[in-house]
Amino acid sequence: MKAFGFLSFGHYGAVRGSHTQNARDALTQAVAIGVGADELGVNGAYFRVHHFAQQAAAPIPLLTAIAAKTQRIEVGTGVIDLRYENPLYLAEEAAALDLLADGRVALGVSRGSPESVIRGYEEFGYTGSTDPRGADIAREKITKFLAAIEGQPMADADPNGYMSTHTTARVPIEPQSPTLRQHVWWGSGNRDSAEWAGTVGLNLMSSTLLTEANGEEFHRLQRDQIDRFRAAWKEAGHPGNPRVSVSRSIFPLMTDVDRAYFGPRGGEDGDQIGIIDGMRSTFGKSYAAEPDVLIEQLKADTAIEAADTLMLTIPNQLGVDYNLHVLESFATHVAPALGWQPNTDGPVTGYPID
Repeated sequence: MKAFGFLSFGHYGAVRGSHTQNARDALTQAVAIGVGADELGVNGAYFRVHHFAQQAAAPIPLLTAIAAKTQRIEVGTGVIDLRYENPLYLAEEAAALDLLADGRVALGVSRGSPESVIRGYEEFGYTGSTDPRGADIAREKITKFLAAIEGQPMADADPNGYMSTHTTARVPIEPQSPTLRQHVWWGSGNRDSAEWAGTVGLNLMSSTLLTEANGEEFHRLQRDQIDRFRAAWKEAGHPGNPRVSVSRSIFPLMTDVDRAYFGPRGGEDGDQIGIIDGMRSTFGKSYAAEPDVLIEQLKADTAIEAADTLMLTIPNQLGVDYNLHVLESFATHVAPALGWQPNTDGPVTGYPID
């Protein structure tokens, strides 16, 4: 591990005790956490994207706001659900964000997470999927999105149109960001999709669950996922060193408040097997302990060892001050022992491919 960031689900709602009673609370506090995290040396501010739910849904304005108020922290998504996106409009927005942020972007995309509604992407106008989960249209859209951000022609010019150049040549979308392609990540939920990401030359985001369950510990399943991704990248002959991130729920227990929120609870300290989106899946365990114990536990996590970036899921409903306390505790008492390089050391790079 070289770097760590926070991953927020952006929850809000009129719940007793929550600091995010509505969407405005969640958004303004997300910006404040991003600014505070940048000052702490944290490397990334990442946000989940969900539709038809009281959670973060429109990431580009939020990421732009954080990027405008910070100097070094990377801003990103984990992940944008491509089923809901127009790939050309997303390409325009992402390029604009990458330019405004001076390349401090980690744009995670994929088929998306399990939904709270049935085929909600069809209500956005994206029909025609023959897959129960819409994976087919997500793959079609990533292909078009990548072509667009690579500057490939997307439409025929009108020789008599606005700002006509009297040509019928095909033209690309604008704006173009020369660094955006290297800042796109694929959110992978299994080993096969990780191999695909390596083959097409995308960075890899792996979450706290895998839609696989063969009896192996979660971190070992995830390490195999990462190894297969890197092997596919190498076999495809892509230049450079790809980025890899993994997500974890990690809480250093520094105060009585920490212990009250996240202290040990019987039977909740191991991986879990369950059904999600119709598939038998493995859910990674949460970590909550004093810093010296956490360090040893995390050093034994083989997926964290292989990833350049660790995303810490944060309880955003507990407010700005508490979440910055969690991040500061990790940065001060745990991360240095894992190899952390704060954002003042410069942009994060991937580990070299063997």
